[in-house]
Amino acid sequence: MSSPGERRRQAVALAYQSDEGAPRVVAKGYGELAERIMAEAQRQGIYVHDAPELVALLMQLDLDEEIPASLYQVVAELLVWVFELSEGGVRPRDAPE
Repeated sequence: MSSPGERRRQAVALAYQSDEGAPRVVAKGYGELAERIMAEAQRQGIYVHDAPELVALLMQLDLDEEIPASLYQVVAELLVWVFELSEGGVRPRDAPE
């Protein structure tokens, strides 16, 4: 059971294909579903970033919806972070070798 001040876990997964205009929401959920989304991402070697404010904004989008232009900058910064981690040889926790 959650305490009154504890926020329920939420997760959003984005995907981007070079032939698309912007990243799209491919999965989202709360509680146990959020935990499963994050566990699957880590199992697949996908980086997980904890950005509660961004997740709250992305949770408002529908599945398969492109992110709005107002979020391009912050998502681009996250993509740079992922690129720098991967270039530096850092692997996500529990990612396959």
